[in-house]
Amino acid sequence: MVSFSSKKEEIVIVGGGISGLATALALHRKGLRSVVLEKGDSLRKTGVAFSMYTNGWLALDQLGVGTKLRSKAISLQMWRETWLDDGTIREIPVGKGEFRCVTRRDLIEILAEALPAGTMRFGCHVVGVQTDTLTCHHILRLADGSIIRSKVLIGCDGVNSAVADSLKIKPTKVSQIQTLRCLTNYPDGHCFGDVALRLMGNGIMLGVVPVDEKLICWFISWTRPLGDFGNTRDTKILKEAALNKMKDFPPEAVEVVKNCDPETIIFTRVRYRAPWDLLLPSFREGNMTVAGDAMHVMGPFMGQGAASALEDAVVLARCLAHGMCNRNVSSWQLQKSIGKALDKYVRERRLRVIRLSMQTFLRQSMQLPLPVPVKLVILLILVAIFGKPLSHSQYNCGPL
Repeated sequence: MVSFSSKKEEIVIVGGGISGLATALALHRKGLRSVVLEKGDSLRKTGVAFSMYTNGWLALDQLGVGTKLRSKAISLQMWRETWLDDGTIREIPVGKGEFRCVTRRDLIEILAEALPAGTMRFGCHVVGVQTDTLTCHHILRLADGSIIRSKVLIGCDGVNSAVADSLKIKPTKVSQIQTLRCLTNYPDGHCFGDVALRLMGNGIMLGVVPVDEKLICWFISWTRPLGDFGNTRDTKILKEAALNKMKDFPPEAVEVVKNCDPETIIFTRVRYRAPWDLLLPSFREGNMTVAGDAMHVMGPFMGQGAASALEDAVVLARCLAHGMCNRNVSSWQLQKSIGKALDKYVRERRLRVIRLSMQTFLRQSMQLPLPVPVKLVILLILVAIFGKPLSHSQYNCGPL
């Protein structure tokens, strides 16, 4: 637990999750020191896993941790989608791209290990943000009563971001879709090889994604009105309800859910920020901005939540390093230069995240109980505007 009455820092990052750690590491690679304020007493390693495509690996390579993380996850060759009601099967090959599933624990630990000592400060719960109109510095009030002043403030504090609130960004919305996510270990190895599966039937979607030769990440999603599931957060009840709905699923898929430890299941009501909510807000005020879920939280329908946060980190550090490269200027000129750098970051990321959020929103809509003609229109829009299913994963955020 860190306690201070008042302290000044040059760059403060609020939130010690993937976005915050990646941003701190990107700044470190550019020679800029930052501190990360994490409200917990340790790294938040809980969670399941992420699908990481080419764009995410390009960003991880820029951060210098791609090679180490690749050793933790096998290369996957395709998605195989099956509609159980009519037996339709569609295969979506990765082709020349890269697709692996990485656990949240591995990603968090590898990012944290690459940071210089003293970057992380635990037990720092930011409850309010103000701006000093005279100095343009940002004043952070912590739950323990202490205050931190920062020249640059970056909010990486997730869907309930205090920094996003200060920027007056609209709150996130709650989808009708809910998910269960978990990891299942096969001591003697699983049978899925290097193929990820999506199976749709009986009102639910099951995803099965290998992490390595023994570990599987799986998720189930459904819409809230589905009676059996109710609104309970008892994971044992949810697991049993899921299994009851999976009677027509292949035995090997059912076994993935059956063999997991229900105590490790994570239940989530999907939250998102609608694409039109990203069009107008100023994601920068003074020398304050946001990244990751604090800017563009999106549902888990394209596997881009973690990857887009990594992209944010690379672009933000690149822009900010350019804006802070000349220290032989007046304080006012430096403030102006930093502001321009953050504006450049926002402009570059806005177009990318609006496109991702729109695609995610449409895919989310395909899982809702909408009339068939409406779903056909959505499908046509997806194909016409966004092309092949994995085309979004070929994006390159550029060099650090």
